[in-house]
Amino acid sequence: MKDLDVKGKRVFVRVDFNVPLSDGRVMDDSKILAALPTLRYLVEADARVIVASHLGRPKGKIVSSLRMDPVARRLSELLGQKVEKIDSVAGEEVEARVQQLTPGSILLLENVRFDPGEEENDPAFAASLARLADIFVNDAFGTVHRAHASNTGIAAYMPAVAGMLMEREMSYLNRSKENPARPLVAILGGRKVADKIGVIRHFLEQVDSLLLGGAMANTFLKAQGYSVGKSLYEEDKVEVAAELLQEALGKSAKIVLPEDVMVVEDLIAHAPFRVVKVSEIPAGWMAVDLGPNTVKRFEAIIQEAKMVLWNGPLGAYEFPPFNRSTEQIARALAEAEAETIVGGGDIMAALERIGLAHKMTHLSTGGGAVLDFWEGKPLPGLEAIDHDPNNRYSTDSSE
Repeated sequence: MKDLDVKGKRVFVRVDFNVPLSDGRVMDDSKILAALPTLRYLVEADARVIVASHLGRPKGKIVSSLRMDPVARRLSELLGQKVEKIDSVAGEEVEARVQQLTPGSILLLENVRFDPGEEENDPAFAASLARLADIFVNDAFGTVHRAHASNTGIAAYMPAVAGMLMEREMSYLNRSKENPARPLVAILGGRKVADKIGVIRHFLEQVDSLLLGGAMANTFLKAQGYSVGKSLYEEDKVEVAAELLQEALGKSAKIVLPEDVMVVEDLIAHAPFRVVKVSEIPAGWMAVDLGPNTVKRFEAIIQEAKMVLWNGPLGAYEFPPFNRSTEQIARALAEAEAETIVGGGDIMAALERIGLAHKMTHLSTGGGAVLDFWEGKPLPGLEAIDHDPNNRYSTDSSE
């Protein structure tokens, strides 16, 4: 972004303001805070700024509860200046409003996913967005793995550059993949093995230790022949899990699975629980968090690490006290000397709640995008960014 002269230009900034709302208020503004450096830079450089984001999954329809008004109010508070918000995404009304923008002012568009052309990457919709601006800045790492109109389609019409958040994200993530410090440890949690098969295969070639938790670990325990009671697991992925365990035998990476777990009969907050070995999960009970011995083993591996990558909670953290292992591992990372790169909204929320977010080397704003990056999948939003935007198009809005 800083490679271009933005003074007086109309700059379309794609951000990720997909934030939780309640009673018309933003409940977690961490994604908004992450985009402030880019927006402040553009305002101070006298650009005329058009900001666009999605919010939730309206599926191409107008959903009143997913309007961007609460975001506009919070963004105004954080920037210390009025952010105008318009109730449309594109079209003549928006174009007219953009023409009224003065240098250093900001206009927030309505939820881009209200238009079905967004997720379809419809060329006509992308062209309608492009008519609003002279320069496209992509600062929405959280959607960089999606080929949508507001982060890839629009880039065909004007210089397309990375914002400051995008630049920071890629700086850390490239280091984690291309030149990691060792020992390199990866921690994967969450529910589904299906979402992370490719990532696991990548890590088997790259990391020194791969620590698995969350419900996805139950599928691996089942693949090892353990009875998992009524624990959540993916029956159709047991064979894949067995293949991954077999593949790991010939790799440098060591897969570390739980050796003990917390089990309950019914998953509700503060349910009575027992700690058992993974070989002793009772019928009718379910594993919902790592046991203390497993946590100690994970902590010991983390203490020796030079870099740790983490995605996904390690237990049913929405139901205390089964957030215990996630928070204990978070504290271990906070105290470790290793570089710590954490991706995914669930973990970010947990770290914010316990006051440890600032202790991590890098908190990524993208969950799925991080996984796709680590897996080696194409990231359409990145591929659309110009390597040399000054030579691709003129940024003169009169042309």
